[in-house]
Amino acid sequence: MAANDTTLTTATRSELIVDGRRLSYLDFGGTGRPLLALHGHLSEGATFAGLARALGPEWRVIAPDQRGQGDSDRTADYTREGYLSDIGALLDHLGLERVVLLGHSLGAINAYQFTARHPERVSALVNAEGPAALGLDGSNPLAFLLQLPYEAPTREALVAGLGPAAPYFSDRLRENADGSWRLPFHPREMHDSEHHVHGDHWADWTASTCPALLVRGTRGVIPADQAHAMTARRPGTTLTELDTDHFVYTAEPAAFAAAVSRFLEGV
Repeated sequence: MAANDTTLTTATRSELIVDGRRLSYLDFGGTGRPLLALHGHLSEGATFAGLARALGPEWRVIAPDQRGQGDSDRTADYTREGYLSDIGALLDHLGLERVVLLGHSLGAINAYQFTARHPERVSALVNAEGPAALGLDGSNPLAFLLQLPYEAPTREALVAGLGPAAPYFSDRLRENADGSWRLPFHPREMHDSEHHVHGDHWADWTASTCPALLVRGTRGVIPADQAHAMTARRPGTTLTELDTDHFVYTAEPAAFAAAVSRFLEGV
């Protein structure tokens, strides 16, 4: 979903400064209980606008643009601890002691790793397509990014340079102050970020005890046997499988929102 979509008219974009770096976020508002939604690689907080509508007014959805993506500044640090420190900084900035954490892909791993380290700050967890172990074979699915340009003198030139990837990103390009155009992320940095998220994270996944919902796309990145093991090995975890790909919350928004709503009713 484009960052300037009309569905964002009810959201407020704000920012905080973390170690001299801007962290931008959307607050969809309301007086409901807070839910922090974390997107995956090559995405941004605006993609949660539909979920925010579906969950409101009972839930106040807050969706940051994670470091180096969307309207948030780039950084030299895309390690696990770097991402997790941003979550804590945002919660402190908002004055939120305890929230529901929801994440997709990279964001899901960030969410359950933060929960493992700060269980007192998370009342429930929604993991959308965040494996407990990934990339153990050394491959990087974002290797294609290394062939993409980051910026160009005009929007048209950037779209042309993106080639077959253009349809996936053309509605989210950013204009620089000098009139040139750029992607909402740096290709090499996201490739490196993907490398840092790989590993065996079973200890983090099983470390927390709050209620958890695991949402798996049947054509996603979590193998069926791993999803069932994740459910069995972590008490209080419910598994929902949707007949779709890795992008469960944008590919099947109604089904995803319904599954999350059912889960939250018991939180």
